[in-house]
Amino acid sequence: MMRMVPISLDGGINVLGVEVKLPKTTLLAVATDSGYIMCGALDVALLNDKLKDRGIIAGRAVGVRTLEELMNAPLESVTFGAEALGIRAGMKGEDAIRLML
Repeated sequence: MMRMVPISLDGGINVLGVEVKLPKTTLLAVATDSGYIMCGALDVALLNDKLKDRGIIAGRAVGVRTLEELMNAPLESVTFGAEALGIRAGMKGEDAIRLML
């Protein structure tokens, strides 16, 4: 089952939360027009190595089970594209999303 949820930030800005229920796991992502944060299924090394030329802006949080947890969790790793925006590992997901807006 898949669910898409608008997530409101201060000032009424909405971003899109996506939840995909799979057997024994749930994929979670919160996206803006320029980038996204995602659960532990995101392969940041792949994005930084094999897809480096795309400049993907993304961050990964591990151990999250809900979109709310994803927004509040510290990012475990981020892409080079995210670092260029000032997004760093350890930053709260919501703060990273704000820099992507």
